Amino acid sequence: MLAFLPAPLILLLSLPLFTLNLTVWGLIVTLCGVVKLLLPMPSARQRVSKVAHWAYRHWSLHNRQLIELFNKVEWQIEGEARLSPQSWYLLISNHRSWLDIPVLSQFALDRIPEPKFFLKEELKWVPFIGSASWALDMPFMKRYSQAQIRKNPALQGKDIETTRQSCEKFREQPTTIINFVEGTRFTAAKHRLKNSPFRFLLPAKAGGIAFTLASMGSLFDAVLDVTLIYPDNPRHVLVAMLLGRLKRVVIQVDVLPVDAQIIGDYFQNEVFRQQFQMWLNQRWVDKDQRIAACLAAPDNTLKQQLDCTSTS
Repeated sequence: MLAFLPAPLILLLSLPLFTLNLTVWGLIVTLCGVVKLLLPMPSARQRVSKVAHWAYRHWSLHNRQLIELFNKVEWQIEGEARLSPQSWYLLISNHRSWLDIPVLSQFALDRIPEPKFFLKEELKWVPFIGSASWALDMPFMKRYSQAQIRKNPALQGKDIETTRQSCEKFREQPTTIINFVEGTRFTAAKHRLKNSPFRFLLPAKAGGIAFTLASMGSLFDAVLDVTLIYPDNPRHVLVAMLLGRLKRVVIQVDVLPVDAQIIGDYFQNEVFRQQFQMWLNQRWVDKDQRIAACLAAPDNTLKQQLDCTSTS
């Protein structure tokens, strides 16, 4: 609606409004978290939790309204017809930009339960984001380097134990657990550093989602393999959105069965570990090809810029 305005003016308008949206709803969710700590009765805590999730939904809803207010954006969503907000899902996705989190949160509205993200430990201290995520029982993952583990072997498997403890909390009500299995946002520098075999993706990390499936596999109704693509905004997608220059968001969803192929003892069974890695790697091969096909489409005028050049 306001995309015709000069980009600097849009930035001056959009940035405060997105910040205000995060502050208001983040504060409400945080207060709900504090109240839950003080309540002795589980039933009372559940009622407060419903208020927190109501605020979370409104943050997602207003994010979308603000995105559409400042951007002439086209949403292309494929494969979501069989989804239900009353089911449990494990959602795996590529990670292109900080915008991925608001995009997946608004995608969830009226389709699937409110998503719970696996977050980096550092985000715990970000105002409103960290406190609201804590109040919503989202897990914070602290990654340890091989050097740290060699120095202190007790750190081995700590992040997996965090996954197990967090997943137990999600049994109480329908939940979508989201895992960016690349472990970090895609950039050209990371792509080179990791010597990725893919054109548009970083290598997928299998351990976290394998453990989640082993812990909660019987509860999940499906695995959602989501591919996020911003075909017309090859660089700094979040900045492009704040400037009113976000053109198109493509969300492709594959609904996959939860079966014996992906549920097993990943850490003790070598045969299953290799099988699971092959399954996940094939998903990433298919995802890479989907992204390439989308960028090669005739209406993608900026496709030549995206081949491993994004830093958003």
